[in-house]
Amino acid sequence: MKLLTPSLLVICAFVIGGIVFKTSAPWECENIRPDDSVFVLTGDMRRIPFAMRKMHENPDIDLYIIGAGAENTYNAAPQVNIESESKSTYQNALAIKEITMRAGLDRIVIITTEDHINRAKYLISHEIPTTEIVSCPVPLVGMPPGKRLERWLVEYIKYIATMFGIKEG
Repeated sequence: MKLLTPSLLVICAFVIGGIVFKTSAPWECENIRPDDSVFVLTGDMRRIPFAMRKMHENPDIDLYIIGAGAENTYNAAPQVNIESESKSTYQNALAIKEITMRAGLDRIVIITTEDHINRAKYLISHEIPTTEIVSCPVPLVGMPPGKRLERWLVEYIKYIATMFGIKEG
């Protein structure tokens, strides 16, 4: 009886990869400087309020709300900019690339949920490889453990697909 069948090896690699994916995600917001441009990706109700709190802590930052569902109600402060055309993480990365190149930014901060930060940073860094990208993950507080696990699993599978060149869909 063979113990290490190919399918068992694939399952083990998948599980180990998932553990590495989850444990490699940053858990705290890195240092935000007063002159930083902060990009918050829409897609989860926790992200924009978290970004607004960061803006109040750092009133000199420029805040960009990126993605479908960005509402103009957040445009009250002059340093809040809204891009509402992009509808996927890859499209977010392209929008961030355009803004970053136009503004000549060499450092940006991205805000997205902790389960999404690895894939978002991967996609953005491939679009703007010479730009320093600082991570600022939004914690998934108050979410039942089963739902958290499901979200991490979905993001892990999307990350694997991204590594194989599938950026959307």
